[in-house]
Amino acid sequence: MPASPLAAAGPWVGDATMTFQVADPDRVLAGVRLLQDVRIPAELLDFRSSGPGGPGRWERVLDRPPVSRMEYLLELRYLDGGTKVTVDPANPRQVAGAFGPKSVLEFPGYAPPGWLSAPAGRGSSTILEVPALDDVLSIRVWVPAGTSDSERLPLLLVHDGPEYDALASLTRYLGTGIRGRWLPRLRAALLSPGPRNNWYSANARYARVLRHTVLPALTSRFAVGPRIGMGTSLGALAMLHAYCRYPDALDALFLQSGSFFVPSLDSQERRFPYYRRIIGFTADVLGGGLPARPVPTVLTCGAIEENAPNNRLLTATLRAHDYQATLHEVADMHNYTAWRDAFDPFLTGLLQQAAR
Repeated sequence: MPASPLAAAGPWVGDATMTFQVADPDRVLAGVRLLQDVRIPAELLDFRSSGPGGPGRWERVLDRPPVSRMEYLLELRYLDGGTKVTVDPANPRQVAGAFGPKSVLEFPGYAPPGWLSAPAGRGSSTILEVPALDDVLSIRVWVPAGTSDSERLPLLLVHDGPEYDALASLTRYLGTGIRGRWLPRLRAALLSPGPRNNWYSANARYARVLRHTVLPALTSRFAVGPRIGMGTSLGALAMLHAYCRYPDALDALFLQSGSFFVPSLDSQERRFPYYRRIIGFTADVLGGGLPARPVPTVLTCGAIEENAPNNRLLTATLRAHDYQATLHEVADMHNYTAWRDAFDPFLTGLLQQAAR
């Protein structure tokens, strides 16, 4: 496969449009396509060539999507038949993600959260390992520096905890908030995901491990106050599922872009191996199968992401059963930056409430 094309001037944003360019001075490309998740129609994603007599460039001009920032990749198709998926060679701004880096466009008005640049209080961590479904579940317990095991503190129980920390700066957020005294002192148990598609897909065996192995391991080692369950995507689904099976396990829920699949809204997910298990659980919840002990529940979701309709449906169901539930729709998509940017004020408010 030939070398990657040289970077052009880079993408830029106008009042209502955005323009992407890829330079191809040696004319090695047969096509360029934008890979994105902001719901741009498929027929608009192919770039146009400047033509045989032009400067050797591929370009695509598109209307700006209704988001504050946009993550994307490019598919380069070569004349020799090869293809390559890559970040934009013309855009130096990138973000890490669960499946590798992506290029980013930030639109006017977007700003990262202020806590990212504020002084963060120091913390310390302890690693616990517990048996889980013929595997081992690793737990990193983070606390503010100087905290003794006997100090009773709220516990934030986090699915995909290592990813939340690496890709969304979760413990930095906690350390900054605790130092600034706009968050209560707390512990965070960052749960490694293991085989997450299986564990997090309304798996009764995993919920049992969470209630009867993970929580006892934590409460036998540390003085634990109110317990707040947190997760994103399938991790959010699994936290809700664990609470529904064991209502005494959790005292509040923070659920981001939860995969609360229902057939009428999520038929595109039907090839997911655990789809039937998920829709069976959500059907039970939507039918009123909720614990009689309501807990405060905060949800966040990208306003135009695929999970938005099922998050709205779940929120309405929770509220109809007297849960203090709120859904906050954000101008972003299904990614760790979107989830990070929603920590404050939405997780902040829930943690303050739970610690009272």
